[in-house]
Amino acid sequence: MAELTAERTQRHSLAGPPPVRVHTALDRLNPATRLLLAVVLSIPLIITLDWLSASVALTLELAALTACGFRPLAMLRRLLPLFLVAPLSAISMLLYGQAGGRIWWSWGPIVVSDNSAVLALGLFIRIFALALPGVMLFAGLDATRMADGLSQVLRLPSRFVLGSLAAFRMLALFTNDWRTLGQARRARGLGDHGRLRRWALMSFSLLVLAIRRGSRLATAMEAKGFGGPVPRTWARPSSMGWHDALALLVAVLIGVVSVWAAVHFGTLWTVWQ
Repeated sequence: MAELTAERTQRHSLAGPPPVRVHTALDRLNPATRLLLAVVLSIPLIITLDWLSASVALTLELAALTACGFRPLAMLRRLLPLFLVAPLSAISMLLYGQAGGRIWWSWGPIVVSDNSAVLALGLFIRIFALALPGVMLFAGLDATRMADGLSQVLRLPSRFVLGSLAAFRMLALFTNDWRTLGQARRARGLGDHGRLRRWALMSFSLLVLAIRRGSRLATAMEAKGFGGPVPRTWARPSSMGWHDALALLVAVLIGVVSVWAAVHFGTLWTVWQ
């Protein structure tokens, strides 16, 4: 036992100290409130297409998240994949968007005009404005607290919520199962040759393991009364306070200000146009 403890201590010392999670003002919010914030912030961005409303919304979101305690570099690091996706979407809008104004270049169905360029710019900014709240609001969110909030605050069916929570918990086992399957193949002398065939066989085996584990879990949950018609009791109460109301008010103001700016300066372009 002493040797095992010493080995674990040495392993942790070589790996370095664990990363420290930065606590922000969003940690005070109910997880259900975070979900509502993402919905409220996305509605104005979905129904509009102009560049000004997206720019105002993105600027206010960055200011609000910075005030909550998020570091600008951390936000930029989480948005790095969008710098590959957003240009592709913007180029598609530039080439195939609704033509209008001065025509810069055309070839068959491809028309590059002033209107399509403005729409492409708006789409580029809008992708970041839509992704930023979702990425930062759900970063480090505890799945159990989210389930408590969904069932107790938003009044979603407990059977659906608990089933989703159990499925989410099972996702963490996929990596270990994949590693175990790979080690089992090597132990049988199959090696790493034929990567495409090996990937297909291991994926099918992982699917079989997931179905079997899901069936056993469903049977166990039914046996423990998770699917019963009687109202459930909860070990952890979940409620909303003034912090949640203030956060929702800020989200509504961000949406109102962004749309008002587009209307005031005459750049508003909606999906119905």
